[in-house]
Amino acid sequence: MPHIAPRKNEQGQATAELAIVLPVLAVLLFGILQFGVTFNHYLALTDAVRAGARVAAVSRHESNPVGITETRLREAAPDLRQTDLKVNVASSWSPGSTVTVTATYPYSINVLGMVVASGNLTSSTQERVE
Repeated sequence: MPHIAPRKNEQGQATAELAIVLPVLAVLLFGILQFGVTFNHYLALTDAVRAGARVAAVSRHESNPVGITETRLREAAPDLRQTDLKVNVASSWSPGSTVTVTATYPYSINVLGMVVASGNLTSSTQERVE
């Protein structure tokens, strides 16, 4: 009669595999979350620039069209830190000319305290002055 070896206890195998895989999954998850926040900021910035450009296109008769444009842009981006939001409005304000509204906002993708990527998000829109 052949000798059959007893089965070894494998209770700790799943725990060991989880300990190996969990840090990688956590870094991946936090990276995805940080990218999502940065993308959300980019969408908010782009939408705010469009709103500012629409106002700029009809503001040539106002006493301060640049100020009105910047105010509307900032109102359209309440989720962004206003102190970090940089706005530039360029136009000759003559009928039919182009007004260009540009805004920049800094970003930083941090994964577990390490900066993976950083820089400035930039969005620009042109409208024809009415």
